[in-house]
Amino acid sequence: MKRGFAGLSTWVIQRVGAVSMLVLVPYLLWTLTMRPAATYAEWRMWVAQPGTSVALGIFFAALLSHMWVGLRDVLLDYAKPASVRNGGLLALALSLALIAYLLAATLFHAWA
Repeated sequence: MKRGFAGLSTWVIQRVGAVSMLVLVPYLLWTLTMRPAATYAEWRMWVAQPGTSVALGIFFAALLSHMWVGLRDVLLDYAKPASVRNGGLLALALSLALIAYLLAATLFHAWA
């Protein structure tokens, strides 16, 4: 039996992420079009709004999970030596964790 995410569960994770991004992109584009922010203070006020910060948080969580599943599958399919595959998976996990940390710090900093 396979361990971890495989098959249907990874497909569902990737599709849910794609659908949520597909729903959130028009919302974010509409918001930016209707109320364009010209200065940093206006951007910060826009991001600090609860609806916008939640939408951005969901968008980036969906984006990172979508990236993880896609890049993980590529590494598992094409990186044949186990050491290369495991090193690539570790590098991918650390990179996505760093991106998630930086995004969370930025979003929560906007609330302060």
